Amino acid sequence: MSQLIVRNLEPEVVSALQRRAAEHGRSAEAEHREILRRALLIDPKADAFKAWLLAMPNLGEDADFERSVDLPRDVDL
Repeated sequence: MSQLIVRNLEPEVVSALQRRAAEHGRSAEAEHREILRRALLIDPKADAFKAWLLAMPNLGEDADFERSVDLPRDVDL
């Protein structure tokens, strides 16, 4: 595995990383790896679509979305 050293980070960034790591039950190093993995390897369009779907309000009844079961019409050929 490769190593990555990040220098000259503002103390606020380090504190935010440590808080976020604690919230997720990880070390700051593991949290840093996860942030990089998500930023660089996960398709942001897929996440955006998922977030958009989850943001839709739960309105209406299931019956509103049922297909009509009309019989086909007669066609003269």
